[in-house]
Amino acid sequence: MAEQERVWFNPFLPGFFNDPYPHYKQLSEEHPVQDHPLGFWFLSRYDDVLALLRAGQSVEIRNMSDVPPAHQGATLDSGPGAAALSASMLDRDPPDHTRLRALVTKVFTRRAISALEPRITELVDRALDEMAERGSSDLVEQLAFPLPFAVISEMLGLPPVDNARIRDLSGTLVRSLEPVADEETAQAIFSAAVELQTLTRDLVAWKRANPADDLLTALIAAEHEGQVLNEDELVSQVVLLYVAGHETTVNLIANGTLALLRNPDQHALLRQRPDLTANAVEEFLRYDSPVQQTRRIMISPHEAGGLQIPRGAFVIACLAAANRDEKVFGPDADKLRLDRKEARHHLSFGGGPHHCLGAALARLEGQIAIGRMVQRFPDLALDGEIEVNNRINLRGLNKLPIKVHATVHG
Repeated sequence: MAEQERVWFNPFLPGFFNDPYPHYKQLSEEHPVQDHPLGFWFLSRYDDVLALLRAGQSVEIRNMSDVPPAHQGATLDSGPGAAALSASMLDRDPPDHTRLRALVTKVFTRRAISALEPRITELVDRALDEMAERGSSDLVEQLAFPLPFAVISEMLGLPPVDNARIRDLSGTLVRSLEPVADEETAQAIFSAAVELQTLTRDLVAWKRANPADDLLTALIAAEHEGQVLNEDELVSQVVLLYVAGHETTVNLIANGTLALLRNPDQHALLRQRPDLTANAVEEFLRYDSPVQQTRRIMISPHEAGGLQIPRGAFVIACLAAANRDEKVFGPDADKLRLDRKEARHHLSFGGGPHHCLGAALARLEGQIAIGRMVQRFPDLALDGEIEVNNRINLRGLNKLPIKVHATVHG
């Protein structure tokens, strides 16, 4: 294919934010391994993405030979507070990543997650009661955001905080995962990170004075092979848990609900087959991934699609495109099918050493929220125009207006 005819990854094409998948499909079929003109590599096929995730490459920006211009503003690698802001396990390589993950995993266990089921169910039912009373609601505002936000706050054992402010700061901070086109946006991201760091330091100090049977107290006390988290590391892990603990699950619940409402046959199937709920959540994660992309920096040459990616290269692995690879998920990979046997093979939680630590919690929240909502409201329907969040990576909705028959549970 002639160079001028090649299709390059371009998230600024008309209609991309509403539906990026036709573009991803074209990339996967025509140009799946790209040495992009803007200075990064881009992978879109399942096998290539999975191999990269498992290859033990770096996530640390310092290992790059050149930072792509579109990502320079969001690296957060310099300035006041940078040490704490880059000390989360999400942005560290072994041996630091191994040590940090072991300390957090020590308290963020499957048993601890499973014990949350009654509380999550209580929070969901309370939100559904309010939706029933209102008749019309914004699902994001009523359920998709407050549920995971409340769960992670209670898990950490935090005192009441300004939820609206935390939400704004978190929403700004996660824009660091997007290409940043201007200095103003980059500065807003950094300011939000510093403010979140300051708030978190205050919360950690409060928790040291008020220990309890909760995740933050356990993190403060956590020890692995004689090591504990230092203050910067502790703050960074808490910020990561707080932000990642709700941002992605908001997208899972909202994106999954919208997918159901746009596919009435699958909506009806889930009402008739509640036993499909767990697999349905896997299919929602595959069909419209809450996290669309992840990055790696090459610390050794890596082959993909017959091409050699050099050391120091910045690589974007497109999880969302990989999740619709027909070689893995069949010729109907672009369709929602809740009984899809291969659904759990999706890459929405990443893979390799950085596989999402909160995967079990996200799955549980999604299963309870969507499962109980579908059974509670057989007439669940859209009630107006949706509002997408116009993010390239953490793709989701700002607003999802829905209506239900106005009855109260019980």
